Amino acid sequence: MSKSMARVRRALEEAGLRAEIHELGEARTAAQAAAVAGCEIDQIAKSIIFAGLDSGRALLFLTAGGHQVDTARASAVAGEPLGKADAALIRAQTGFAIGGVAPVGHLSPIRAYLDPRLMEFDVIWAAAGTPHHIFPIAPTDLHRVTGAQLAAFVA
Repeated sequence: MSKSMARVRRALEEAGLRAEIHELGEARTAAQAAAVAGCEIDQIAKSIIFAGLDSGRALLFLTAGGHQVDTARASAVAGEPLGKADAALIRAQTGFAIGGVAPVGHLSPIRAYLDPRLMEFDVIWAAAGTPHHIFPIAPTDLHRVTGAQLAAFVA
């Protein structure tokens, strides 16, 4: 098990949650992940990272798989202009590589925002620290363990 996946497992277990990690295989898109998980595309919680242009910190936007983050709305929610986060910032703050950013288990605390669409399901699926692994979680648990603010930031 990779160090990144082990951090996700530990974070879930420390939050009192069952860490049930599944392999995705070669799935690269939310639609492909949903097909592997046997769920709707919007049940895939995408972890989108932006760079805060004022703070210099990474910000996490957890969005439903079928949604796109609207940068202007996300900037308004975050209270600062946002730009593209590069791989170095993402790795330094979260400890994850692009494509495998989990919503939990980050190396440093991160401001997080949650797409309300995710709250409409009993179970959603999120990256487990690698581009090839996901885990199921109740949206209320995801909201609790990430401390994410529910916000409207999608197009």
